[in-house]
Amino acid sequence: MNLQKSAFDKIKKIKTEIEHLGLNTTSIEEKQYNFEFSVNSAQDKLKIQVYFGKKGIKTIIQGNKDSILYNEIHPFLFDQELFEFSNKNIDEPDEYIGSDESGKGDVFGPLVIGAFYVDKNIKAALAKLGVRDSKELTENQINKIAQNLKKNFPNDYEIVTINPEKYNELYKKFKNLNSIMTWAHSKAINNLLQRKECTEVISDKFSNKALNIDLNINSKKVNVLQIPKAEKYSGVAAASIMARHVFNNWFLKQKSHGIYLPKGASEEVNNFLKNNHFDKNSIELNKIAKLHFKNIKRL
Repeated sequence: MNLQKSAFDKIKKIKTEIEHLGLNTTSIEEKQYNFEFSVNSAQDKLKIQVYFGKKGIKTIIQGNKDSILYNEIHPFLFDQELFEFSNKNIDEPDEYIGSDESGKGDVFGPLVIGAFYVDKNIKAALAKLGVRDSKELTENQINKIAQNLKKNFPNDYEIVTINPEKYNELYKKFKNLNSIMTWAHSKAINNLLQRKECTEVISDKFSNKALNIDLNINSKKVNVLQIPKAEKYSGVAAASIMARHVFNNWFLKQKSHGIYLPKGASEEVNNFLKNNHFDKNSIELNKIAKLHFKNIKRL
């Protein structure tokens, strides 16, 4: 069976399964290098594409990643692939605390730091739960995994949440985002060290400044490793999921109050600020935004 025929069979199967979810689809169209069809709901529209070529067959979803429809379709199609966490070729300690953050690049919302303790047994359990870098997971997947982590490992993680109002106070004090990050990572790790006698820490590297680990907590010397893209370590990945879960819940809480805030620091944020006539010195903005961002200073 050639690749083109295999790609057609695959998209036909995907279309049938999506229709079984009660969603409307258009007919399959053949392009030069792919087959595609659209999925429609009352609010959203997505395009499903299956490409065929020298590198094999690849499935792609085009559309708004924050839409309800996308978050329904994406895990349905890709759960199997996304939930295969592997630590092959990684020299991972048998026991350590991993830390990561969420929200540092977002104008709106808190800065959240997670720290997560793992040993051999916990690492195996994390793999089964599908733990991996939160940036590779949908919000639905993050929520599902985070709920399982909270249920199964209630004493093995620590969260430090710095809401915008507190964040703005700290920024006036530290004058630097990395300094706030160092303080927050150190606080989360130190809090967890009070419950876990551990000598290894792995953190995602965000600056050259060393973390401030309180050695009085643990009589043994704590070795701290700060490396770029540390989410490949299961403990750091678990910390990233917990942090992102708390970050996402903050936005959901705002929505429940009728406030729909964009994430990131893009032009969408600028348009939101202009359309809602915010003043950079307003009390309301201080409660929902990190005021040192250029998006705010342009107001």
